[in-house]
Amino acid sequence: QVQLVESGGGLVQAGGSLRLSCTASGNILSINSMGWHRQAPEKQRELVADISRGGSTTYGDSVKGRFTISRDNAKNTVYLEMNSLKPEDTAVYYCRADRIQSASGYTFRLWGQGTQVTISS
Repeated sequence: QVQLVESGGGLVQAGGSLRLSCTASGNILSINSMGWHRQAPEKQRELVADISRGGSTTYGDSVKGRFTISRDNAKNTVYLEMNSLKPEDTAVYYCRADRIQSASGYTFRLWGQGTQVTISS
């Protein structure tokens, strides 16, 4: 069974940094795009960053210049380096993977379970 497992969340002070990781498991053959989204309390889930299989990236306006997304296709892992963190970055961060081809079949979109990021002022 294909699944995404996130790690790296936690509590940091404003101005600090965190690095999130998300690894897909389950006899993965290929993954198209991967990304990170976040959802703060009483707000809609929003795109943080997206990366294609070839490495092209897209960022949400609120994180441009502060966050960096990257991936290691050999490890089926996507990373999110977060710098200059602000209290408004506090949210549950979800990993996303699209068009996953695995030994057990094809999955159009898969979400991770989410990891809490809390930024104190």
